[in-house]
Amino acid sequence: MTVERIFDEIGHFKRFQACLYFAVVFQAIACGIHYLASVFLVQTPNFACSVPGNITDVLYGNLTGSSLEDILPVFTSRTGPLVVRTTEGEQWELSRCRCALRINPKYFTYDFDGNKTVKACDGNFVYDHTEVHQSIVTDWDLVCEKEWLAKLCQPTFMLGVLVGALLFGDLADRVGRVKILMFTSLCQFGFGVSVAFSGNYYIFLVLRFLLAMVSSGYLVVVFVYVTEFTGIKVRTWTSMHVHAAFAVGIMVVALTGYLVRVWWIYQIILSTCTSPFLLVCWKFPETPFYLMAKGRYKDAQTLVDAIAHFNGLDCKLKVQELLEPEERENGRALLDEAEQRPSQHEKKLSILDLFSTWRMAGRTCTVWAIWFIGSLGYYVFSLGSVNLGGNQYINLFLAGAVELPSYLVGCFAMDRIGRKKTCAPALLLAGVACMLIIVVPADINALAIVLSMTGKFAIAIAFGLIYLYTCELYPTIIRSLAVGSGSMMCRVGSVVAPFCVYLADVWIYLPQLIVGILAFIIGVLTLLLPETLGKPLTNTLEEAEALGCQPSKKDSALGNKEAADGLEMNHQETKA
Repeated sequence: MTVERIFDEIGHFKRFQACLYFAVVFQAIACGIHYLASVFLVQTPNFACSVPGNITDVLYGNLTGSSLEDILPVFTSRTGPLVVRTTEGEQWELSRCRCALRINPKYFTYDFDGNKTVKACDGNFVYDHTEVHQSIVTDWDLVCEKEWLAKLCQPTFMLGVLVGALLFGDLADRVGRVKILMFTSLCQFGFGVSVAFSGNYYIFLVLRFLLAMVSSGYLVVVFVYVTEFTGIKVRTWTSMHVHAAFAVGIMVVALTGYLVRVWWIYQIILSTCTSPFLLVCWKFPETPFYLMAKGRYKDAQTLVDAIAHFNGLDCKLKVQELLEPEERENGRALLDEAEQRPSQHEKKLSILDLFSTWRMAGRTCTVWAIWFIGSLGYYVFSLGSVNLGGNQYINLFLAGAVELPSYLVGCFAMDRIGRKKTCAPALLLAGVACMLIIVVPADINALAIVLSMTGKFAIAIAFGLIYLYTCELYPTIIRSLAVGSGSMMCRVGSVVAPFCVYLADVWIYLPQLIVGILAFIIGVLTLLLPETLGKPLTNTLEEAEALGCQPSKKDSALGNKEAADGLEMNHQETKA
């Protein structure tokens, strides 16, 4: 089938596609929001042990105060304990997780050489509310021996993302894209609001896991949905700018976190800011690619006519013209029997079909490696940039904003030199940047920061285009599964990234060295992938496997026409 011809008749990005595109991308902002929301949900403020009785005096080095709240903003456990005196005359030395009662002190001084009775805090803590008014850490005392529970929140969320990417990617190929979009967007709203009302930590953890699953499912399927509703002339831009919506979500988190310092109110606001999407998502149509692949020719014809009418075009295209010659002879019969065919001849597909031949297996392994290093490198660079200083809310806002230029550069490069020739150099540049960070003298922090941002910029380009590249490398029947499994590898990278950063304790530049070596090797392997610029989307495994080979006479005319159209569009954009 040559379904790509539809866009020559109904337009590559006319009114219908534009309305649909901006609606689904608006909801993608929620994915960026929920992925990064935990930054402030599990924020741990400064804290110290509390003691029985009312405190009248506090000493901390040369500082004095009448309450712990006066001193906590400057307290660090590395420089010594807090010394307090209560109304009963008791003197205590307070650290974060232990307290010591002084035995028979003569004077109230900071230094004390006498005997002490040391004990654990037993769940009694005082928190600094200067920056964090209320988080799950302060509500449920997730500090000291419970600190690991707070650190478990993000890995658990990422595990949900991993499961959701694979589950919903497969379901979208079986039951349709639009049903999954509706279900996941509704669940994002429901689970998101429910998190704010979770009564204890374990309910919070379960709800966040489910929220991660549906957020990941929406993000996976929306890329496929956008790809199958826009023509080849604009597909690069429409696909890449879904990432821009994700980056906007990160900036929304920073802004909301700055304005709202109570975690459950913060969570409700974040969960409801994209709720208008729920009012329109039930009107979304299924994609023409999916309808044709499932043999629903009547529905496909109705959709094509509706899109053409909405776009103000006179479409004379009939879906039987998109069939192979031998099928076209019985095109009318196919239309009449469309409803019976899927149940009789539909083949069950699984992840094993990504490895159906040696060529497809090699392609899948390379694509998965790009997904993995893209996520691993992104988070290693991000976590390694925390020493930039300044306001944490501004830093997070800039972390989202810095992604936008990389997507613009990626779009221009992908449309002009190709997907492969953009992805491979980006990975190689990231590898070189990592190597250069290793040899930078420790006293030149500015240069290290510039190289780190260069590496993140390059990784973001490769990470941004792999969604579209994966869609173009695989046929319609397993496209969502391919993107979903790739996203699963991406989540594996995001789970591994924190452990990679911990290796800095062994050698400060070991995380960068690991990312640099992997990025360089995978960049070289990327050169072996086929180029998809100007090629129509494939519908069968045979067509997908033939990518990069000499085109047949039957397909050469269409491929050349699409490539010429793409080049013409590029020239027009250059002039503009």
